[in-house]
Amino acid sequence: MENPKAHKTALHEKDGIDRPENISPGSISHITRLRKKQPSAEELINGILAGNKTALSRAITLVESNNPAHLEKADKVINACLPYADKSVRIGITGVPGVGKSTFIEAFGKYLTGLGKKVAVLAVDPSSSVSNGSILGDKTRMEELVKDENAYIRPSASGKTLGGVARKTREAIILCEACGFDTIIIETVGVGQSETAVHGMADFFLLLKIAGAGDELQGIKRGIMEMADLIVINKADGDNIKKARMAKTEFNRSLHLFPPKESGWQPKVTTCSALTHDGIEGVWQALEEYFGLTKANGYFKHKRREQNQHWLLETINEQLKNNFYNNPDIAVLLEENKKAVQNNELSPFAAAQELLKVYHGFFQNKLE
Repeated sequence: MENPKAHKTALHEKDGIDRPENISPGSISHITRLRKKQPSAEELINGILAGNKTALSRAITLVESNNPAHLEKADKVINACLPYADKSVRIGITGVPGVGKSTFIEAFGKYLTGLGKKVAVLAVDPSSSVSNGSILGDKTRMEELVKDENAYIRPSASGKTLGGVARKTREAIILCEACGFDTIIIETVGVGQSETAVHGMADFFLLLKIAGAGDELQGIKRGIMEMADLIVINKADGDNIKKARMAKTEFNRSLHLFPPKESGWQPKVTTCSALTHDGIEGVWQALEEYFGLTKANGYFKHKRREQNQHWLLETINEQLKNNFYNNPDIAVLLEENKKAVQNNELSPFAAAQELLKVYHGFFQNKLE
């Protein structure tokens, strides 16, 4: 009988394995130099347009950096890639922690690559509010998909972003599309009342649910349910099949409580098992039906234009906030006002008004 503990996952680490003596020191030195070398914007652009995943990863790293020099190079790369983007379908996937998002995405991604599609997964991992660290373990969880030549997985930390969508996910989508990926999957950290940002950058919003966890009543609430184009009840296998079917009936009833969608699409509910892959084909069929309808009635392009406008305003807000906090004079005054507020010498509102007035004065002086 096979020992169940003998199975090794990607998390397994062998002990006592030393580096083989036959590795050339020259090769190690060469690889180290290559890793330290920073490619130019032109090299990154050419690599991305040629479908090079390494160039794509390096460009996304630049986009996510807060270093002004990195951001300047990233802007050049994004602007050059922009004409080659906008040629994919963008699928947002969310659900409560433990619903099996990573397992579902791997099964779904493998199904799509089996159809000849190129799939990019932008997975957002939660960041610790204490250490600000993030595990970024999606490549480990998706053991099969990560080895697929037609797939690309990029985990990013959510940081302090409300809703669990990384600050630069939007730019990463553009780079992935320019690299030739025709299906972009955006996985969020988990579902909550504030987690709606993914809806603003995806063409299709898929909500994963599980049966038997009180989810049926939660699903009737407004908020995230109103934005779902498809509800997929995962883990519909084994003894859970009957519960999943009952949950499907409950969710179908709850969907009728919501007003019709602007897209003309009637949201659907289906079941699947990411473990056995049952129902995965039906999920893709629902997506194809949605894209066929929205592209025919013009809603697909309309939504893309609305999203572009939304992200213009979001970028302006972000830049204003960054400029405000990175201003050295404001930083000094901010610390002074913080102490005054803590000691009840100044109200938070008055302190904020004073800071904004000083910040506004900097622009007035530049204009004069």
